[in-house]
Amino acid sequence: MNDAILESFLGRQLAEGMALAAASDLVELHPLGPEPVQRYVARLRCRGLVRLGERVTAHDCFDLGIRFPSDYLRRVNPLEVLTLLGPSETWHPNCRPPGFCPGHLAPGTTLVEILHQCAEILSWRKVTMKEDDCMNPAACAWARANRDRFPVDDRPLCRRAGSGAGGQP
Repeated sequence: MNDAILESFLGRQLAEGMALAAASDLVELHPLGPEPVQRYVARLRCRGLVRLGERVTAHDCFDLGIRFPSDYLRRVNPLEVLTLLGPSETWHPNCRPPGFCPGHLAPGTTLVEILHQCAEILSWRKVTMKEDDCMNPAACAWARANRDRFPVDDRPLCRRAGSGAGGQP
C-alpha cells in the first residue's frame, strides 16, 4: 500500500476499534491480515432477532465482516464494506444475508461508528419501515405490525466509563 493517508486512517481504526472491544461486553473484534488492517470480523453480542420458519425469536450473537477497500476515503458502497456472516436467519429490514446495509456511510466513516450503526440495526433501535428503502420487505412489514417488540436491546456497546473508544459510558 502506497497511500500514506489511508495507512494512517487504517492505523487509527485498528487502535480505536480494539479500544472499543476492550471496553465492551458486547463487541469482539478480530483483525484479519497484516497491518495496515483492511479487514475485520466483528462479533456483536447484542440482542436481536432471527426468523426460524414462521417464528421470530431473540438471538444474541451476530457476526459481521468489515472491509475497508483501498478507495474507502473517496467512495463507499455499504454492501462492499459490510457482510453479515451469521446467523443466516437474521431478521431485520436492513438485512438479507449475506447483505447488510447500515444506512448511509460517508467516505471515511470510522470503524467504531460502523460498529455502533450495526448494533443499532441488529438490536432494532434503528428500523426502516419502507419497503422501497429496505433489503427485506417481509421484515419491514413485520416491523410495522410488531412495533411493541423493539428495541430488542437498548444497551450501549461501551458500558464502561472513560473508555475513550468513542463509546458511551
